[in-house]
Amino acid sequence: MAEMTTASPSSSAPGDIFATTHWSVVVSAGQRHTPQSDHALEELCRTYWFPLYAYVRRRGHSKEDAEDLTQTFFVRFLAKNYLEGLNAERG
Repeated sequence: MAEMTTASPSSSAPGDIFATTHWSVVVSAGQRHTPQSDHALEELCRTYWFPLYAYVRRRGHSKEDAEDLTQTFFVRFLAKNYLEGLNAERG
């Protein structure tokens, strides 16, 4: 399994589980095959990997299963390109 970098504690406010995401990063990540979109997509994955993993762990999955489930989520999310066409006006 490829190792993913996790978000640092400073990436979210104290007591928050998920860091605040800026729409500019989401929109940029949805535009494929540019250096900016690649960087934005990497930033989103790095920011959200650990919170999603922690959520799966709290649901009772082992460390290994939670890692696999989190990675599988990102693989499917990226393969389907769910970020393409998103805009702030539509939410």
